[in-house]
Amino acid sequence: MLTAAAQEERLRKAKDLRTSAADTSQRMLNALQPGTLVPIHRHRQSCETVLCLKGCIEEILYEEQPAHGGVELKEVRRIRLTAAGDTVGCQVPQGVWHTVHVLQPAVLFEAKDGPYVPTDSQDIWSPR
Repeated sequence: MLTAAAQEERLRKAKDLRTSAADTSQRMLNALQPGTLVPIHRHRQSCETVLCLKGCIEEILYEEQPAHGGVELKEVRRIRLTAAGDTVGCQVPQGVWHTVHVLQPAVLFEAKDGPYVPTDSQDIWSPR
């Protein structure tokens, strides 16, 4: 998977592990190369479980803060996930803005509650 991710323009490749589109939970493998840009996003309907099976990433969590008549995001936590380290996984709480920074080529297992719902444009961070 990492070789395939390196050949992709976005430097990542996902493999859906559901048995059908009707599955009631989301499960996937996500291969990521350093330099991939994962937009800051949130999952309003579910928490997200992330396990690092290979490599090393930082899961970055944010919270909204009022700023100059609008809202901005403030980084509140970085969780380093390393396949061979002390912290291999984390839970991103429902509705929390997050992204990943890939430190070494990585393969992640990701799981969310409920059937697949495409990410809405309101759930990808764009300064307002």
